[in-house]
Amino acid sequence: MSDILLLEASGLSIYKQGRTLVDNASLRLEAGKVVSLIGPNGAGKTTLVRALMGLVEINEGYISASKGLQIGYMPQKLNLDASLPISVKGFLSLNQNSNREHFLHCAQISDVDCIFSRPMQSLSGGELQRVLLCRALLKKPQLLILDEPAQGLDVNGQAELYQLIAQLRDELNCGVLMVSHDLHFVMAATDEVICLNQHICCHGHPEKVSAHPEYLKLFGHNQASNVALYTHRHDHQHGVHGELIENCNHKH
Repeated sequence: MSDILLLEASGLSIYKQGRTLVDNASLRLEAGKVVSLIGPNGAGKTTLVRALMGLVEINEGYISASKGLQIGYMPQKLNLDASLPISVKGFLSLNQNSNREHFLHCAQISDVDCIFSRPMQSLSGGELQRVLLCRALLKKPQLLILDEPAQGLDVNGQAELYQLIAQLRDELNCGVLMVSHDLHFVMAATDEVICLNQHICCHGHPEKVSAHPEYLKLFGHNQASNVALYTHRHDHQHGVHGELIENCNHKH
């Protein structure tokens, strides 16, 4: 793991029409580290992420990014016009200048090379998420920002996606900021958790946050119990296609 600082935000506050959307939020994103931003609906998670990307004006505080920082963004959803059909390969080829070798590598590790000819409108939720992830990887990102990446996926699909994200972090040594309210899997897939409800309620290691009074106040003891069931230590390695390289010992 690397402790190279990619992006730092300090004291961010964002207001809109008299409402406080984000209040005095600070965070650090480093290479090789997965940070999960969690919170209930309406907590300001997407607003904060958009501010970090320079898409939303901040009213107070500052954002500092490493020089030339490349960000790959996977949006929460994609609205496609059904009257304008486009294949997966055609979609991925839009507005990107990567060479053929990099293009095919990204398609392979995100497991979309086998659906190149499929219309985007025909994809399942899991297939669409992998396509969006592939598009983010084409930018050769130092920082991946994933907004609700497991939304709409079943339990197995969520587990596979989070495993893939961990593999990409290891292969690319990129930082990852993952936005979610899908707490039980996120807790098992992250190095640090930031709990946001307009302001940052608590942050730190997943097990520490899951026992924090502010976290329990927001999500309740039942949710915390579910989190504990899925917490495990990563003491094994996977190949780029998910194959197990070393034995693992999980803590459930």
